[in-house]
This record gives sequence, structure tokens and C-alpha cells, in this order.
Amino acid sequence: MIRTIDDSISVAPQISPEDVAGLAAAGFTGIVNNRPEGEEAGQPEGDAVAAAAKAAGLSYVAIPITHAGFSAPQVEAMAAALASASGPVLAYCRSGTRSCNLWALAAASTGGDPDTLTAKAAGAGYDISGIRPLLDALSSRA
Repeated sequence: MIRTIDDSISVAPQISPEDVAGLAAAGFTGIVNNRPEGEEAGQPEGDAVAAAAKAAGLSYVAIPITHAGFSAPQVEAMAAALASASGPVLAYCRSGTRSCNLWALAAASTGGDPDTLTAKAAGAGYDISGIRPLLDALSSRA
């Protein structure tokens, strides 16, 4: 189930290589994989999704996020992936939550307003209040 945060980013649970052509047809121009390899038995490998993205003309970036949390390099990589996108991006992980959180952190790091980011996440069904102090800190440094 794809959840649209805004016109530039949507998040989703795990996708499969077979989903990628449909994503391209739906107007997505890039995929960001926030899921570590081997997190769950039977999950599609990132390389297979990457190959399907390439075949469909989509950009693909892997920025795996474990349950250990988020690091500055991951936030910077997500900000760069979003900034370089030529259109809407789909970010995915196991449930979509880590992708939503990483999007918000990346957006705050480039000057995004924490209230706006929190509202956009809520509109997509995600409560990111737990990372609000990080959003405020990142936004104030941008």
C-alpha cells in the first residue's frame, strides 16, 4: 500500500521487482530502498529491485536503515537522493515507517518546517512525534 506524503515522495512497505514497472507507469521516477538485506526471510533482494528499476528507467538508491536508528550519513544520503530526483520518489522499507522518518529527517536537514513535515506525515498515516526533537534540531541548523 503506497502512502503519498506529498507530490515528491511516497512511502510503502516492501516492494518486489514485479511492482517496479507499475511504479514507473504511475509516474514515479526513482526508488529509495531503506530496508537492510536479509531483514526478513523471503524478502526480495535489493539488487533485484535495482535491476528492475534500471530496466524501467527509474533511479535506485539503497540507504538501509536498521532498527538501531538513523545516522547523519543516512540523512544526508536521503536528502541527496530526493534533491537529485527528476520527479516523484517511492521510498520503501518493511512497513514504510522508517522511510517516512528518514524523509522527514532529510527534509528538516534542508530547512523543512517541522510542523509542516509532521502534518504531512500524519496525513499519510504516520506519527513522527517521536523524532520531533531531531526535526527541530536539524531544521534549526539548515
